[in-house]
Amino acid sequence: MNNSHNARAHPVADQARDDTLAPGHFYLVGGGIASLAAAAFLIRDADVPGSRITILEALGKTGGSLDGAGSPDRGYVVRGGRMLESKYLCTYDLFDSIPTLDGRSSVTKEIFDWNETIRTSSKARFVRDGKRESAPAYGLAETHLLTLGRLSLEPEALLGDSRISDHFAPDFFDTNFWIMWCTTFAFQPWHSAAEFRRYLLRFAHRASGLNQLHGVMRTVYNQYDSMVRPLRKWLDEHGVVFRHGTRVVDLRHDERGELKRVAAIVCEQDNRRADIALGERDKVIVTLGSMTAGSSLGDTNRPAVFNRDDSSGAWALWKTIAAGREEFGHPSAFADHVDESRWLSFTATLHDPTLFRLIRDLTGNMPGEGGLITFAQSNWLASIVLPHQPHFIGQPEDVQVLWGYGLFVGRPGNFVAKPMTECSGREIMTELLGHLRIQAEAQRILDDAICLPCLMPFITSQFLRRKRGDRPHVVPEGWANLAFVGQFCELPNDVVFTVEYSVRSAQTAVYSLLGLKRSAPAVYKGLHDPRVAYGVAHGAVHGVTSDLSHR
Repeated sequence: MNNSHNARAHPVADQARDDTLAPGHFYLVGGGIASLAAAAFLIRDADVPGSRITILEALGKTGGSLDGAGSPDRGYVVRGGRMLESKYLCTYDLFDSIPTLDGRSSVTKEIFDWNETIRTSSKARFVRDGKRESAPAYGLAETHLLTLGRLSLEPEALLGDSRISDHFAPDFFDTNFWIMWCTTFAFQPWHSAAEFRRYLLRFAHRASGLNQLHGVMRTVYNQYDSMVRPLRKWLDEHGVVFRHGTRVVDLRHDERGELKRVAAIVCEQDNRRADIALGERDKVIVTLGSMTAGSSLGDTNRPAVFNRDDSSGAWALWKTIAAGREEFGHPSAFADHVDESRWLSFTATLHDPTLFRLIRDLTGNMPGEGGLITFAQSNWLASIVLPHQPHFIGQPEDVQVLWGYGLFVGRPGNFVAKPMTECSGREIMTELLGHLRIQAEAQRILDDAICLPCLMPFITSQFLRRKRGDRPHVVPEGWANLAFVGQFCELPNDVVFTVEYSVRSAQTAVYSLLGLKRSAPAVYKGLHDPRVAYGVAHGAVHGVTSDLSHR
């Protein structure tokens, strides 16, 4: 490992350099996992010195949506956590090169070793009437199976910008299968049928174990501590330059050559605007949009505020550069429908073990073992996760952290007669205790808990209805030194709302921009494996026969 380069300030104004001798400079817009991964691939696979990579980030922290912060006194916060599974080939390829913070192994090895120790096996995927339901039947009718089969076989182009609800009868959305599916992946009936189809194909190998969350993998700590921090440390050691507080607002173009080029990056820093002029060998990689833009935090006694606009500038940048350029996609398809893309998560910090003990006794799972617990009768369609403790590095032994979220945040609760968006952390905890049928210990738990709600207006924007061309290619046609990464570029076959999608986009961008004779690992297609196909069929039939047997 090359530790000779230290992170240093890089001036926003243009620098004089001999571009005929020096390697090009790479400017990565956005400090989320896509940019961090792109920087790592540039260093590892293209031998680019870290000192020639600059990451421009508007906020004061790297990690993007994979964030985590807090303290025992103020409360911990994770806005969300992406599901991991064994077929995330790009992610594990990247992190196989990244040491853990303690240097004992690679991050990839740590993840696999950890999941051999604690395998997800839910004994309470649903809770109804305060009682657990172990391995609930899918409850699919033959008409549902036929529609699922048709969607799996039908070419994506024929689905256009249709909704999931355009293809299924209303009773499909009352099935256990749908409740499990939508709470595991955060789909809504009005989301893209094309994206739903991709998920059906991408996770076919997990379908038979969906009701017990078999195959879901976790990191030792939250994903910021377990993935982002080791990756950031590795990039720092290689001399990558991080410029926080720098908002990119536009790209200036040079269209005189056969291929168009980005000639300058327009930035705002400390209320001043300046250009970074690009040389002939310089390249730009832009993270488009942001799932967590406009997020707001409430607290135990105050609800989060609903922000319809993005103060980070991520969506504004995409709209600015895409104006009049079809090859840059159509950001309005994803950014202008916050009533269809919002939901609310919450993180509870507990200093009293009572709640964890009661949930453990109810579910039969130890923290970290059970995964997502959904309250299937919840008007909010609320779910919680009890991760393995400690969930944060440095978290005291006598402190516990749980996370939860709701999909139908505009509906009044079952026990609190207010929409989830209008609830304080204490009111959210009151609703949770109601579904758990906790009464005698409720006051004690409520007086102890620090619960921080987080309202995210764009969190499922990547699932919104889309048509061909709404998401641009990683390297847009006709451009020589520009690539797009993140959840809003187009990668055939793979699925958004995953770490894998961001890392795959980064790997694709680096290899394509530099003309390397390499490619990202192919997307795993489980249905090509006869054993997977049999498991899908068996699980579906089991869901039908189990449902019929109860009629």
